[in-house]
Amino acid sequence: MKELFDSVCNSCSELVTKRYSTSFSMAVNTLSPKIRTDIYNIYGFVRFADEIVDTFHEYDKEELMTHFERDYYFATKHGISLNPILNSFQQTVKRYKIPDHMVQAFLKSMKADLHKTEYSTKEEYDEYIYGSADVVGLMCLKVFVNGDDAMFDELKDAAMRLGSAFQKVNFLRDLKDDYEVLNRSYFPNIDLGKLTQESKQIIIDEIEADFDYAYKNGILKLPVEAKFGVYMAYRYYRRLLKKLSNVPSERIMDTRIRISDPMKINLLARSYVKYKLNII
Repeated sequence: MKELFDSVCNSCSELVTKRYSTSFSMAVNTLSPKIRTDIYNIYGFVRFADEIVDTFHEYDKEELMTHFERDYYFATKHGISLNPILNSFQQTVKRYKIPDHMVQAFLKSMKADLHKTEYSTKEEYDEYIYGSADVVGLMCLKVFVNGDDAMFDELKDAAMRLGSAFQKVNFLRDLKDDYEVLNRSYFPNIDLGKLTQESKQIIIDEIEADFDYAYKNGILKLPVEAKFGVYMAYRYYRRLLKKLSNVPSERIMDTRIRISDPMKINLLARSYVKYKLNII
């Protein structure tokens, strides 16, 4: 009956994805059914860790994170957890041989959010993004290539750059909450309280370079099971970035950029046409 329990746990990770991110779940739904469950499982794990550090202000976040990490390693040791998110994630980790250093890098960045509020050097910034975003891209790539180590090595830099781009767009979109509510400043050497158009453009140019590299050197070379879903997420985030670039720097703290549901459907339809015509 463990199969039934595992299936229920997988469904929980899918539910977490769909309730927390309609956009990401739309992209996942365009992946091959063979790999959707494992991407849901990865998202569920990273989402719950992120919720601990960003949302549960009325609780002892450090204690919650300690329990979360401890329970994850209990799950990997024993092959089971009564936390359905951890139970499903540890299955994916074992199935695709996701190395522990990726999980540790992710948890390190999440734990940094418990105390660290400012990233004053590029080295600190890059290390945080590596743990919070790049390794998530690498975990997903492990699923996409399904044991093909040569393909993983070929695409890993692009997967990291795409993860970085997604994270930096999130930083720019969430400036108000990060800066005013959570007291965090991720971009080094930039005064977010007095963000200039020039500083904003530097950030956007950096993200555009990440996107261009990821598209040319990664997305176009992905296995067919993953290509359309990743391309869909890429298109969504590029549209977010375009909207952010059109907001004056002095207003970006007061503007919450969103992609409307009709626009999401439009993006999906146009992306699908390109995919079917073999343009991507």
